[in-house]
Amino acid sequence: MFTELQNRFGEQFQLNDSLARYTVARLGGTASGILRVKTRDDFIWAIRWAYAQNINWWILGGGANVLAHDHGFDGLVIVNQVRGSDIDTQTGTVTAQAGASLSTLTRHCVQQGLKGLEWGASVPGTVGGAVVNNAGAHSGDMAGNLTTATVYDLQNDEQQQWALANFAYDYRYSVLKGQHGRYVVLDGTLQLEPNHDPDTLKAQVNQFIEHRKRTQPPGASLGSMFKNPPDDYAGRLIEAAGLKGHQIGGVQISPRHANFFVNVGNGTASDYMALIALAQQTVYDQFGVALELEIERLA
Repeated sequence: MFTELQNRFGEQFQLNDSLARYTVARLGGTASGILRVKTRDDFIWAIRWAYAQNINWWILGGGANVLAHDHGFDGLVIVNQVRGSDIDTQTGTVTAQAGASLSTLTRHCVQQGLKGLEWGASVPGTVGGAVVNNAGAHSGDMAGNLTTATVYDLQNDEQQQWALANFAYDYRYSVLKGQHGRYVVLDGTLQLEPNHDPDTLKAQVNQFIEHRKRTQPPGASLGSMFKNPPDDYAGRLIEAAGLKGHQIGGVQISPRHANFFVNVGNGTASDYMALIALAQQTVYDQFGVALELEIERLA
């Protein structure tokens, strides 16, 4: 099935490769095939190929906020490593490819005196993932920066320019979240404020990073496990339910922040799923709040 990929991409394509190599939490069984794409043309070619073959396929960026199953993935995983960006320091317009690291892009913008993306310095993952999930931190989010994005429509085989309103953004939500198979984000264009003092912006970034180190656990986690419910915090509810520090197998609800589940050694996706179910059921039983996952499951 994958002969064409092997011929075109060589060592960038691997049969029966481990997903754990490409996920932040170091989890996941074997995928039938994993392809690393490094150019936009190759990215489009690969998703068109997968779509035409009518096989299961999935796109990974930085591997954050994704729970890959122990049984692996029966299909093709495309790892987007298209990372270029175009920064206009005069207008503050920034266009970044979907595979670009959000934290790296933030640092580049700050160094050039562009204000508005400082929140992104403490957020793992890629620009594409941030656009799809409306990633955010420190009272900032993608909805506050994005102006347009290039989205590839597989059904119509065309690239489309989506305005901000097309994404119907809400808290950690867009119309693309959880939807796989038709639309793929290729890049995002952000509007930032030019002509600011880089040292002042760097100081703000350092504060955000220090806050993250102080309040969030190091190591292999998926990021925030649950969305914060209205007027409350998922971590507070999990801690109040008596689950902070609770461990199943090799995965622990962090003693530092209860909305982070950490792979403390030889953790499995099954361990994660058991902890997720326990947290959801216990919080619901005690407080009547249904916790909604912020992460996605690669299935």
